[in-house]
Amino acid sequence: MPLDLSRHPCFNDSSRHRFGRVHLPVAPKCNVRCNFCDRKHDCVSESRPGVSSTLLSPHQAAAYLDEVVKKSPRIAVVGIAGPGDPFANPTETMETLRLVRRNHPEMLMCVASNGLAVESFVEEMAELEVSHVTITVNAVDPEIGAKIYAWVRPEKRAYRGIEGATLMLERQMAAIAALKRHGITVKINSIIIPGVNDRHIGEVARRVTELGADIMNCVPLCPVEGTPFGELGEPDALEVARIRGEAGAHMSLMHHCTRCRADAVGLLGQSTTVELQTLLTNSARLPRRPAEDRPHVAVATREGVLVNQHLGEAETLAIYSQTIDGHELVEYRSTPPSGGGATRWRQLAQSLHDCRAVLVASAGKSPRDALEEAGIDVVMMEGLIVEGLDAVFDNQPIRAPLRAEHRCGSGCSGDGMGCG
Repeated sequence: MPLDLSRHPCFNDSSRHRFGRVHLPVAPKCNVRCNFCDRKHDCVSESRPGVSSTLLSPHQAAAYLDEVVKKSPRIAVVGIAGPGDPFANPTETMETLRLVRRNHPEMLMCVASNGLAVESFVEEMAELEVSHVTITVNAVDPEIGAKIYAWVRPEKRAYRGIEGATLMLERQMAAIAALKRHGITVKINSIIIPGVNDRHIGEVARRVTELGADIMNCVPLCPVEGTPFGELGEPDALEVARIRGEAGAHMSLMHHCTRCRADAVGLLGQSTTVELQTLLTNSARLPRRPAEDRPHVAVATREGVLVNQHLGEAETLAIYSQTIDGHELVEYRSTPPSGGGATRWRQLAQSLHDCRAVLVASAGKSPRDALEEAGIDVVMMEGLIVEGLDAVFDNQPIRAPLRAEHRCGSGCSGDGMGCG
């Protein structure tokens, strides 16, 4: 049965009082540093992109969605909008979309991105029937874009200034063109930034219209304290109306945007209920992957009683499973030899494919990133192994007395060599 695209409340004003959406916060990383954004802020009453009370793995998000639709049957759309950029987290984003399509074939699916890394995933999104994609385009002139983006990082290298803005624009235009070739509805978001691009939005509208974009949303800047644009102030209603008039001469406009959070759920403009907020929090405590796929927990320990080793210095990890009576030591598993850099941590992630978590006294950023990308939680703590295992297997947070502050010295760079 074809998807009913008219049910999308963000793209169709007539639907916003009848159909709701749920955003799944599965994408924490971002590949662009915008001068108006700070994803560290979070207030339960704060409604803006980049804000989420928690993060979910794809499988946690799928379980959360199952419960949301039971409690809110008017949910018609599943979106991924951060709190970073979905395609700076492509593994999590695409796995989540696959799970949603498998479990809820009737759902509309949409994604909101800065566009930098979208193009490579357009074909699969089309196969999954992702119906709507939002691309945030704030400038089509690299000199203006250079004022908006502190850096742009498509892969490992960061590009700044005109070079970064030019790359950003090229990638965005290519993404929009690819989306339209595959029949996906495209919405353009443009942040109105006083004194920066407020005389330029009309030109943005003209350029994206040439590529076939369907609708535009001119969003007033929401100043965030501590960012480079935090002192600019929000554009007034007359200025917003003028800019929307210029953009509207080229394409249809969205006028009912509520600047949704990355974990928004329900009807547009309505606050999240306590019941749904509790459901989100509880979903984040579920196993990152189904228990049958990850029955074990790895532990960095010197003597088999305490969690007391840095991951980088552990030559073996104790592997535990859960039993009716508690836990059972299954085996000791060797870690890859030190000195391998990022390759070492990828090899370790592969060797721990059946583990849902690893308990360590501390760990550097590189191993944490590699393991968590593979769906393995890195739990830093100090204390009895049995207490850590109880917490992980029962999907409970580690009790405060068990947590240890990470105080590695400058020699601990996560390069596989342990603490210096």
